[in-house]
Amino acid sequence: MPAKPRIAVIMDENTSVDGTRYDMTKNYFIGIQRAGGMPFGIPYFMDMVETVVDEFDGFVNVGGRFAFPDEWFLGGQVSKAPQSERLGVELALMRGFLECDKPVLGICNGMQVLAGLHGCRLSPDVRAIGPHIMEHDKRGHEHSVTIRENTLLSGIVGQHELSVNTFHREAVVELSDNVVASAYAKDGVIEAIEVPSRRFALGVQWHQELFARQDHPGNAIFEAFVKAAGQA
Repeated sequence: MPAKPRIAVIMDENTSVDGTRYDMTKNYFIGIQRAGGMPFGIPYFMDMVETVVDEFDGFVNVGGRFAFPDEWFLGGQVSKAPQSERLGVELALMRGFLECDKPVLGICNGMQVLAGLHGCRLSPDVRAIGPHIMEHDKRGHEHSVTIRENTLLSGIVGQHELSVNTFHREAVVELSDNVVASAYAKDGVIEAIEVPSRRFALGVQWHQELFARQDHPGNAIFEAFVKAAGQA
């Protein structure tokens, strides 16, 4: 029986309190396990990065709220989130997996990191983009996203629209030539990106892991990611 792909999942933390605890939903691990992978939580130790990149088949960069580098933002804006020791380890892991062309999946914060590393620009406050922007930072709320044809995401999901959850304050607002937007909300906010130069580098703004226990078409993202990791 072939070995299941080993998936590195960076841990989240309780930055909303004091940042002293790893704190995250089990659903990231459930989504990967149900898709046929073996998920492992990765703590924030820089001396582990090289080993993790070498020994694991794929990387999931999960949601979280902490400050990104100032140069990632438009017009001299800066993040309103707290600082975190997670950032340095997360960037090193993402760079390492991308350089090896091993699959990466970014969820919410993870999508923004994928964007920032490829020259895109962010807004620290999605509602400040314009009066037409709906409330995106609302747990329990769902809205539809439109998936662009002829993208990695469209091939995975196999449909033109998805109903997704939404809770994020920051957003990708300017794309570089290295990145393709593969889904948009009805108000124009970018909801998914991908990096065509890599075999599998996909970011989604919504929290697909919260659908992991349900029959949701977006769970095909976990399946495609794990399949790609198995081919690493």
